Order: sequence, then C-alpha cells, then structure tokens
Amino acid sequence: MKQLNVIGLEQESAKKLADKLNELLANYQIFYMNVRGFHWNVRGENFFELHAKFEETYNDLLLKVDEIAERILTLGQRPRHAYSAYLEQSSIAEEKDLHDGRECVTSILGSYKTVIALQREILELAGNAGDEGTNSLMADYISQQEKTAWMLTAYLG
Repeated sequence: MKQLNVIGLEQESAKKLADKLNELLANYQIFYMNVRGFHWNVRGENFFELHAKFEETYNDLLLKVDEIAERILTLGQRPRHAYSAYLEQSSIAEEKDLHDGRECVTSILGSYKTVIALQREILELAGNAGDEGTNSLMADYISQQEKTAWMLTAYLG
C-alpha cells in the first residue's frame, strides 16, 4: 500500500515534485538577485522606464519565491535556503556588472525561458501525481510569464 502525505498525495510523488520545485526555487532566487541588480545599476536613456519595470519584476519574483517555498512545505518537504545551494542548482547564471538596459532585458528573457521550461516539467509531474495545487500554480506562472516574455521581446524590437 502506498503512503499518502497530509494532502493525500503519494509520498514518493510529492518528494519528486518537491525536488523539482527546489530546483525551480534555486532558479528564481538567482533570477531575483539578477533583476534586483539590474534595477540598481541600469543606466541610459530608458533608465526611468526600466528602473520601474525591473522593480515590478523583482517584486513579482520575490512573491513567487515565497509561494514556491510554501508549496514545497505543503508537499511535506523542506525548501532549500542556502544561497550556495541555489548557485549549485540553478541553470540561471549570476549576472555581474550588467547595466546596459537592452542587455538586462535580454538576460531577463533568457531567465524566463529557463523557468518556463522548468515549470512545464513540473506541470507534467504534478498532473501525473494528481497534484492540482502545484499544477494550478505552475499554469498561472506560465501564462503570466509567456505574456511578459512577449512584451519584453517587443520592447527589444
């Protein structure tokens, strides 16, 4: 007989989902810090527009960091919380000394591509596990971020 966790999901499936969510969390943490740095350091003629957009973006990323960590806890697992672990596990690289607005936006687009792909993997795992909570969270993120990626691509021309 398979063991179920407190929300009625099979323990092994919940652990696999939490592991993948921890990978997503690591990517979001690096993504967040990159955008925070872009906000502080962007220069040029689009400074005011990009400074505000980057603040909006990092605030959204920070909210998602918290939601992902709480989802991991809901699955009965523990979110990782060491920055060194995030650096090891993230597919998104740290950006250093980036201040050109177009380069910052290009980096953000690459990060969205990474997290959207990972969220699609999690969506499939969640569907197979019957985990509607994680499924709903990932579907919401994907639809929001696809629109944002389109807008950023339009910005770049």
